[in-house]
This record gives sequence, structure tokens and C-alpha cells, in this order.
Amino acid sequence: MNKEEAKGWRAFLLVLSMAVLWRPVAAGADELSDLKRELQDQKARSAELENRINQLEARQRLEQRSLNDEIDAVEAKTEQTGDTPKGLPDNLKWLEKIKVSGDFRYRYEYTDLEDQPTRNRNRIRARLMVSAIVNGEWDLVFRMATGETDIIDDTIIADPVSTNQTLGEFGSRKDFWLDLGYFDYHPAGIEGLNVLGGKIKNPFLMVGKNQLMWDSDLNPEGVGVTYSMPFGESVTVGLSGGGFWLNEESSGADTSLWGIQAHARTDLSDSDYALAGAGWYDYGNLQGLEDEFGIGFGNTIDPDTGAWVYDYDIFELLAEYGTQIGKVPVSIFGTWVKNCAAGNGEDTGWLVGATAGKAKNPGSYQFGYDYRDVERDAVLAAWNDSDFNAGRTGGEGHVLRFAYQAFKNVQFALTYFHSEITDTDPELDYRRLQADVKLKF
Repeated sequence: MNKEEAKGWRAFLLVLSMAVLWRPVAAGADELSDLKRELQDQKARSAELENRINQLEARQRLEQRSLNDEIDAVEAKTEQTGDTPKGLPDNLKWLEKIKVSGDFRYRYEYTDLEDQPTRNRNRIRARLMVSAIVNGEWDLVFRMATGETDIIDDTIIADPVSTNQTLGEFGSRKDFWLDLGYFDYHPAGIEGLNVLGGKIKNPFLMVGKNQLMWDSDLNPEGVGVTYSMPFGESVTVGLSGGGFWLNEESSGADTSLWGIQAHARTDLSDSDYALAGAGWYDYGNLQGLEDEFGIGFGNTIDPDTGAWVYDYDIFELLAEYGTQIGKVPVSIFGTWVKNCAAGNGEDTGWLVGATAGKAKNPGSYQFGYDYRDVERDAVLAAWNDSDFNAGRTGGEGHVLRFAYQAFKNVQFALTYFHSEITDTDPELDYRRLQADVKLKF
């Protein structure tokens, strides 16, 4: 091997050695790059997984909040309407057609009639009502209520215009009576029509809830009809009528009441309205009927026979105007009645009043006032306001009311009566104060 060949072999061996030594270094660099890429991919996958977890948690929170809102809405609707939630077992489906409601009132009452001792009473009223849907056009309503009783000629009767029970008599049991029991037919083909039969709520409108002619506790017995229909966008016409039985006779004609009332309401704006109407009420076979229950207190009664001297055919006019002052609803109302069958000149009654506010939501309040003058035979004393003027006709005076809604379904109220009994000689002052706590469900 010459010198040139030796140089070539040395160069070849040197290159081969460098190649052998460089290969592990290059292999280590590739593995490190792969490891770095794998770590970056894993980090990206972890970030994507965390993002998905956050999205799922947010969606779950949103669905839970929506579910809670739905539950709150169902509970609120159930509290307001008394409806039973749907989805009951088949053997309990009938509960979906039943609504149970009721109320309780505790009252302190002070009365002062001139020339008589003052009286302090604690009284309660308890009522429990069950209403049922028979089908799409028929309903049934039953209500039981407290009420004091009298025994007259071996006949037990409850006051037709009061559901109060006076506490006392050494804690004796209190009477509970059928206060309402009627059907309500509302045909789908005649919107706004209701036909009621049984012991029903009074179908006649009393503007301002006044009690000049009817006590608010009065529930007449017979058949009543109410119908409401719109005329255009702002006018609504209402009609009410009925035939009711006052006294059933085993022989001879029964004592009855046939009445009809019509009114129209015009909405003047979103907060203003005006209402006016008239009614006619014809009592049949009342004149000459013996007042065996002592309920004609105030009307002209024959001292020899104990019978009503006059018939009662009553014409009524009524009106009401409502508006809003600031955020306070205000109404002014009045009614006037005349007994066209009385022959003694004591045949007219009238009332004017106003209300401000509405005791409905917690913290809200309502004021009310009316002045009335009801002559001796203007209305049937058995059915007019049982609190005003010692529960009789033949008087005039003031009524002031205040109500405060302290909590949901809990209300405090004060009512003060100040009147003069005008059909006595001399005239007598009458005062009455009522302090109420009212609860309902």
C-alpha cells in the first residue's frame, strides 16, 4: 500500500467513526422532540377536556335553574288557585277537579246603644268551601260556616245575614251550617252566561260592596242567572236575575222574591271607568205574612197579628266611578232605592261612599267611607246590613273602614259605625266598633 492509499484509508476510517458517534446523538434529539410534541398534545387534550367539563357544568347549572323556576311557578299557581298538580295516579285523578279553600276571622266588637248597657264581645267566623269541576260546563260548590241560632216555636233557625259566633257559654260547641250549596252551569256556547241553582251567592251587583239593601253574608235560595257581554272595546253590559224562596207554605202561596238588574260599565282609560245601572225587586206574598222568626226588625209590623203591613216592590238606581290618583286606586259610588208598595212615606233609602287603596299585597292598605239613610220600609229588614243601625232599618249615619294587608293571606281591619235610629221616640244614638284579624287559604 503506497502512501496515497494509506491516506485514503485513514480518511475513510475517520468518516466512519464520526458517523458511528453522531448517530446516537441524532437519535437522542429525535426522541426528545417526539417527547416534547407528545407532551404538548397531551396538554392540548387536557385543556380541551377541561373546557368540555366547564361547558357541561354550566349547562347543568342552567338546566337546574330552569327546573327551579318551573317548580316555583307551579307552587305559585297552586297557592293562588288551589289547583292540585297534574300527574297524579289514576286512582287520585279526581283530586285534580277539587279545590278546597277557607277563611277564619277573629273579631273584638264593642256596641253602644243609647239607654242600654254597652256590650263587649269576642266573636269568630269560620268557613270551609269545596268546589268541584263536574265537566267542562258544570261546577258544584259547597261551603260550611259558623252561625248563631235561635229557637222560635220549637224551630231552630240560623241568622240569614250573619256567620258570627260569640265566644262564651263556658266553651260550648259552636254550630256549623250549610252556607252555600249550588250548581254553576256555564255553557261553552254562550260565553259570559252562568246559571246558578241552590243556596247561591247573591247574583246582584252592589257598587262599592255596599250593604244598603243586601248584607254581604246573605246567600239567597233558588235560581239565579248572570250574563256579561262586551259591546265594542270599552263597554261591558251585565245582567242579573233570579227567583228566590223566602218561606215555604204547606198550604197557600209561598213567599218569594223575583228580581232583575242591569248595568253598563265603560272603560274611559286604563285606570278610569264609569258604571251605571238599575234594578227591580218584587217580593211576592210578603204582605200579611206573620213574622214568626222575628226578622222584620225595623219594618212596619202589625202589633196585633205580627205580620208585615206592606209589600216590598223595590226600584234601585246605582252608579260608580273609578280612577287612580298616583298609584292609589280610588272609587266613588252611590245607590238609591224606593219601595213602591209602601203606603206610609217611609219608603226611600240612599247611600254614597268612597274607597281609596286596595288591601291585597303585603304592606298595602284600604280606606272606606259611606253615609246612608234608610227609612223604615225602604228595604226588607231581614236582609239588609246586620251591623249598621243595630241591624235594623229606620236610621241614618256613617260607616268608616280601614284594612291593612300585613302578610300574605293575613289582614287586619277596623270598622266603625255611628248612626241614629230615627223611627223611635226619642231618636237613639248607636255606636259599633269592630276590630278583625282575617286569615284565608
